[in-house]
Amino acid sequence: MTFDATFDSLHTHQVPDWYHNAKLGIFIHWGLFSVPGWAAHGGDFKLTVESGNWRDWFKHNSYAEWYLNTLKFEDGPTREYHDKTYGNDFAYDDFIPMFNEAIKNWNPDEWVQLFETIGARYVVLTTKHHDGFTLWNTDYPCPHKENYFTERDLVGDLTKAVRKHDMKMGLYYSGGLDWAFNPTRIQDQGDVRGTIVEEAEFVKYSVNHWRELIDKYQPALMWNDIGYPSGADLADLFAYYYNTVEDGVINDRFTQMHNHPDGVRPTPPHYDFVTPEYQTYPDIQDGKWETCRGIGHSFGYNLNEGDEQLIPADKLIQMFVDIVSKNGNLLLNVGPMADGTIPDNQKARLEDLGDWLGVYGDAIFDTRPWTHAETTTSDGQDVRFTHKGDSLYATVLSYPESDTITIKGLTVPSDSQVHILGQAHAPKWKQIGSDLQIDIPQTLPDMPAYSIKMSGIGA
Repeated sequence: MTFDATFDSLHTHQVPDWYHNAKLGIFIHWGLFSVPGWAAHGGDFKLTVESGNWRDWFKHNSYAEWYLNTLKFEDGPTREYHDKTYGNDFAYDDFIPMFNEAIKNWNPDEWVQLFETIGARYVVLTTKHHDGFTLWNTDYPCPHKENYFTERDLVGDLTKAVRKHDMKMGLYYSGGLDWAFNPTRIQDQGDVRGTIVEEAEFVKYSVNHWRELIDKYQPALMWNDIGYPSGADLADLFAYYYNTVEDGVINDRFTQMHNHPDGVRPTPPHYDFVTPEYQTYPDIQDGKWETCRGIGHSFGYNLNEGDEQLIPADKLIQMFVDIVSKNGNLLLNVGPMADGTIPDNQKARLEDLGDWLGVYGDAIFDTRPWTHAETTTSDGQDVRFTHKGDSLYATVLSYPESDTITIKGLTVPSDSQVHILGQAHAPKWKQIGSDLQIDIPQTLPDMPAYSIKMSGIGA
């Protein structure tokens, strides 16, 4: 199908099956900020959204990839750390040769083998974050900073490795903020939208970048961040993308600020999926969505984050199941060190998730939401439902406390086959009114969730 450069035409685009089926992607925040790799413990982003305490957040930002902005608070902890570690005459751009040296021996296949092993279906890399430094040697270099790009084509090298392992490759681009164009310190929530670069020079620059990324790498996802300049013709850009990448998808962060009076929440003119950050939805969503979050409180590598700042493996697995049951994907971020090393504690969380998916992945991948997402057992354990073909999956979000489990409000046909994933033998089961009781074998592995498959149940 060919798309015209109109939003009416673009709105006919359907989210491709691969994205519905994928469920798990890996986000990678990597760049100059990975050299210092430090941020204060500003807490969880979700809590800041709920509290509205944005001024404190930006000064004590948990996001290490915001290092350059946080550094501008002269009385803040990042400035104190920076001056003590590098000296007060050491500029952010002085990290460029350090990063270019660090990436020389990086092996993208090591990353991708890990991502493939845990079951991830796609990868999204930051090609340019808010600092404006690009991870590919662009034909459209930054007009305000000389040699403000990597000497090695990190975007191209990772894209080749990802596709070699039959995974999808997506690209992140900071289309609204670019501190090489607008270095104004962001210290409150309103400053984020207020510092989106709107000049004609940047409109051309950013559109050229996106078109170059599309032409060179054919990304399966266009993952923009924090808005887009109002002067850009997004209908033209999106049509170009869809006509170039047949099964591509676009996120919801291409918001343009024109025609949005004060007090009116801006909405993007077109998107395929929405992207709550460190947040999830309470119910099944009609439209496709994707939660993005770090394994810890930061996206970029933060050497100041210990194991206690990372999400526990059981909570990660349970959150993932909940997201999938409600029509979502999880884009789980990895923050590598400057040389590409994935910290051991982040890697351990990925491996724990992969171990669980190795047993119960059939209840996750290629599924769709059922008629409703959740119920409980008779003793109060949470249960989430997914559906595939004529099979229903019920995933219990805790380890069983007895040798039987009763799922409330679940009726299955009398000839249904009931199977606990990972078990060699079918369990005994019976219908008790509107509840389903299942015997739990002693061989069930000690994991934070387990899945039961039932046949003969329609969508």
